[in-house]
Amino acid sequence: MNAVSDKLVKAWVNISPRFLPFADAATEELPLGRLLRLSLFQVSVAMAVVLLNGTLNRVMIVELGVPTFVVAVAVSLPLLFAPFRALVGFKSDNHKSALGWKRAPYIWFGSILQFGGLAIMPFALIVLSGDTSGPAWIGYAGAGLAFLLVGAGLHTTQTAGLALATDLAPPESRPRVVAFLYVMLLVGMVVTSIVFGWLLSDFSQLRLIQVVQGAAAVTMILNVIALWKQEVRDPSRTRGLAANEPGFLESWRAMAASGPWPRVLVSIGLGTAAFSMQDILLEPYGGEILHLSVGQTTALTGFLACGTLLGFVVASHVLTSGFDPFRLAALGSIAGLAAFPLVILSSHVESAQIFRAGTLLIGFGGGLFSVGTLTAVMNMSKGGRHGMALGVWGAVQATAAGTAIACGGLIRDGVGALATSGQLGEALATPSTGYTAVYHIEIVLLFATLVAIGPLVGMGRVNKSRMSGKFGLAEFPG
Repeated sequence: MNAVSDKLVKAWVNISPRFLPFADAATEELPLGRLLRLSLFQVSVAMAVVLLNGTLNRVMIVELGVPTFVVAVAVSLPLLFAPFRALVGFKSDNHKSALGWKRAPYIWFGSILQFGGLAIMPFALIVLSGDTSGPAWIGYAGAGLAFLLVGAGLHTTQTAGLALATDLAPPESRPRVVAFLYVMLLVGMVVTSIVFGWLLSDFSQLRLIQVVQGAAAVTMILNVIALWKQEVRDPSRTRGLAANEPGFLESWRAMAASGPWPRVLVSIGLGTAAFSMQDILLEPYGGEILHLSVGQTTALTGFLACGTLLGFVVASHVLTSGFDPFRLAALGSIAGLAAFPLVILSSHVESAQIFRAGTLLIGFGGGLFSVGTLTAVMNMSKGGRHGMALGVWGAVQATAAGTAIACGGLIRDGVGALATSGQLGEALATPSTGYTAVYHIEIVLLFATLVAIGPLVGMGRVNKSRMSGKFGLAEFPG
């Protein structure tokens, strides 16, 4: 047995570091075991994202019969808190505590908000579905409160958690540490989508309650383990936290004068809307049109995450060679132009495999677009305004995504009602018409994105020496 162990150790040691992309993330200050434990907060965030954007929206629309527009508004509520992430980060930077904790209180309260939202969510959804004797407004109010609590909690937890990881890691390893945490987020999405799909393969309302409230309990457990003894209690760190910084408007004017920011932000908004409008429609589309089970449609979130991860990998490879990030974002839009026709085609040929391929390609194109625009924004920011640039990037993305999701649900309901009533003609009197109308609008938005981003191509070329061969989504605001 010892001989076998020795051989395994030697084989592991001899693996080239290029096949272990995060081998250099661990340091003496932040060992691999501690880093892995800290990354569990990303798994809890991934669990909430899969539930909100994947499992629950399909269950609400197909199994519980909730109007799509109501679901769209509910799912977009968590995004309302996303623009405040910069404020959460700023507050945690300057938090004063008698114990000397800066990040821990925010992670803890974020976890409580996640737990509370998930705990009340299934009951609110059942009332919302009309399967009880209670008034409908309680269901609407309860569902809205639950989604808003989960959104505020996951954004607070993730922002403070990433800041804590940055505090713990030495400067030279911070890019790889934060990149590792984002990969853990995607891995968590893939794993939890598989687990939820398996648990809900035999769907019932009781099983839904058990799964969602089980997720609430697991969230608290994971975040307590992640936070345990991570941040040192040092009251001296939180004394005298005051600095004379320029105001928001002053910083914004200085940044806006440094480049073609209006066109950049329009491009980001259009592309984000194009890739986000179908967020709550893919799973109901698979269930209602292709007759996939709850488990099979939940697995679609895993396909989307795998495509996004593949986009991250490709982007990191080409950007280290000095590839223009605006061109990369445009290529992501082109990938989306190939993805949505596949999704539309899948209903005509009744092919779940083509649908899955389209979903994977949507994630891939979205990944390229996000990394490309993020890198371009980082390259454009000057004078130490990286935080400002990232805050604007995140605010535009969150606003565009939330608006697109809500509009997608409204368009699907409106066009679907007209189609099924026969007002659009006999050829379009099918349940898929409402969905495909949204997908066609997304194709138009992608063409508009290419028009907006075209003049920017060539302006954001990455200096290879600046990339240092270790691009890894280190500055991604989540």
